[in-house]
Amino acid sequence: MRPKYYTPNEVSVHNTLKDLWISFLGKVYDLTPLCENYTGDVLLKPVIAAAGKDISHWFDKKTKEIRTHVDPVTGCVFPYTPHGRFVHIPPSCPRTDWANDFGRPWWKNDIFCIGILSAKTRYIKIINNLTSQEHVIEVCSEEIMTEILERYLVWNQHAASYTWKYNGVNLDMGKTLQQNDVMDEDEEFYKLSMNDEEFLPALHLYFNDDLTEA
Repeated sequence: MRPKYYTPNEVSVHNTLKDLWISFLGKVYDLTPLCENYTGDVLLKPVIAAAGKDISHWFDKKTKEIRTHVDPVTGCVFPYTPHGRFVHIPPSCPRTDWANDFGRPWWKNDIFCIGILSAKTRYIKIINNLTSQEHVIEVCSEEIMTEILERYLVWNQHAASYTWKYNGVNLDMGKTLQQNDVMDEDEEFYKLSMNDEEFLPALHLYFNDDLTEA
């Protein structure tokens, strides 16, 4: 089963206590259940402050663990939490109110992982040749065409009843845009100081009952 890909913009809108997503080290996590379990706990504050954001900088990229530092007072190695100690991080000193029976810490618990953060997103224009409607949508470069079609259902619930074409050629719905030769030229436009929004690749949709232009 293919993983679900998300754009940073999609993660950013889930930024409340009752709907809290974050991303780190290339993955997306829904921490809403964690927030429900720790309602009212002061250790939630750093997590809430990070809602909708990427917190990869909290981690050591090699070990995938929370970054550490040497405590100047005790000389011991402790998790580095400049924004404050958070859920599942032990206290720096022994305490009777510290319960460590929670199992795997949330950043290691795959139950919270809901998908992968796109390494590169891009914008495309979708033109419905039946209605002449145009929509510009942001997609993940890793997504295949059927997944892009699912994104487009917001504007057209019958998108699957259309033949998708680019430059007059049928798109392979099991491949990515790049694999369909719909090239991503963002970097080239940036180097040339050109507005890439004016040169977005356009996908044309032909209703299957009207393929006179196919």
